Amino acid sequence: MYREETLVTIGKRENNRKRNYLVINTLQGKHIPVKPGKALALFDALAETIEDTYQDERLLLIGFAETATAIGARTAIRLGTKYIQTTRESVPDVDYLFFTEAHSHASEQKLVKDDLDRIIDEIDRIVYIEDEVTTGNTILNIVDILEKLYGNRIRFSVASILNSMTEKQMKEYAKREISIHYLLKTDHKNYSKIAEGYHENGLYEPCNINEISDVEEERFQGRMDARRLVDAAEYKRACESLWRRVDAAFAPRADEKILVVGTEEFMYPALYIGACMEDKGCVVRCHSTTRSPIAVSADAGYPLRTRYELRSLYDSDRVTFIYDIGSYDRVFVITDAKGDEKTGRNSLIHAIRKKNSSIYLVRWCQG
Repeated sequence: MYREETLVTIGKRENNRKRNYLVINTLQGKHIPVKPGKALALFDALAETIEDTYQDERLLLIGFAETATAIGARTAIRLGTKYIQTTRESVPDVDYLFFTEAHSHASEQKLVKDDLDRIIDEIDRIVYIEDEVTTGNTILNIVDILEKLYGNRIRFSVASILNSMTEKQMKEYAKREISIHYLLKTDHKNYSKIAEGYHENGLYEPCNINEISDVEEERFQGRMDARRLVDAAEYKRACESLWRRVDAAFAPRADEKILVVGTEEFMYPALYIGACMEDKGCVVRCHSTTRSPIAVSADAGYPLRTRYELRSLYDSDRVTFIYDIGSYDRVFVITDAKGDEKTGRNSLIHAIRKKNSSIYLVRWCQG
């Protein structure tokens, strides 16, 4: 049983007039370093809320970028369904469906239309997987798009860790026969005031794109890209194969203190590998780089103390961030970035190296 006081903490958005606060999940493995097993247990708990509900239906799960990509992948694996995530990245040689996320700092999201066209006659229900549903408008937006495109033959549901929809919004979902599943009901009415009360007096580390730090880099083939439609069982096997190669190459030791870092939308494989290391007896924490510009504060009770500005491994013109890097015996960056970037790699390694010396870059590649 998850409670708000242990699962929810409030951050302060930077330069976002749409909403001045950000709900930060303490166990999600995005902004705050987390024990990977605890993150996956949270995702499994969400899967359990729906696993007995749609046993006679063919499901497609859609995870929302960037924060719900790992939740979606894990839930699909637990349920044995088809899976695809939304993305803000460029997928070559495809057509997209575009939609917006009203409160986000990066509002445009998209789905690969080609894959939906291919699967739509083979599914009965689409289940949207989110970390949090606030107004529900983003999901209604994409439901409208899909109903216009494919008609009314597909049913829809949503499953989220947190749900802060009003009674009126919940009734609108009921009217449209969209089922809602969640772990924790929250109320945002005091969140803005909480955020406003924090000073932005944390440590802000500027981006360094020029300092080149040599790190051991390994490339492993067999990547499955969840931005494209995947069968969850096959995706699970691919992640297991990646772990076996990481284990053979680096031999994590029991009691070794390890950080595993994912990159933006690429969260699940990092969490999964971290959990496998944890199973070997390692002391592991996982979190991820993110597009979210969150203020940091030294005030008591504030969740984030230090912000490192980066360049994205996927787009050198994009500013990204990572928060609260600790000191570890070894750090593993797990990414599906292609490897043609310089600024993103340099800035991330430079940030991690402020407190760590043993850093390894693992690229999961196609082929």
